[in-house]
Amino acid sequence: MIHSNDQCVNNEIAVWNGLEMRRKILGSLLICVMATSAAAEFSHVREQSDFVALVAGKELKRPFIKLEVSTDGGISGMGAAWPVTGEWTWHNGYFCRDLFWDGDALGYNCQKVEAAGDRIKFTSDKGTGKSAEFRLR
Repeated sequence: MIHSNDQCVNNEIAVWNGLEMRRKILGSLLICVMATSAAAEFSHVREQSDFVALVAGKELKRPFIKLEVSTDGGISGMGAAWPVTGEWTWHNGYFCRDLFWDGDALGYNCQKVEAAGDRIKFTSDKGTGKSAEFRLR
């Protein structure tokens, strides 16, 4: 079957309109994601008193991990199916912890702490290493 030039042009316009609609939807989604990220920006927790206020009486949760950080320097909880224990201090604006997982030493490390709403993030090696984000419940 032979199509007239008008039909070909109409088909090209329909394809173009479909692509434009996809671009607009993608653009809208990206704007929403960026707005959500900006609204939930983490801020550096610099003072021990601010940190204690964040964690006091709360559980720190992420998949397979539940921890309690006590105001008197203790850490307890579960990591996967094994107990987590440890101690922490606050030193020069960093959360410094000595942690054990099922009795195995994970070592001493001072970490940058950041918070946003009901989330808290620890970044090892004074903020230059790997990060772990938890929900505060």
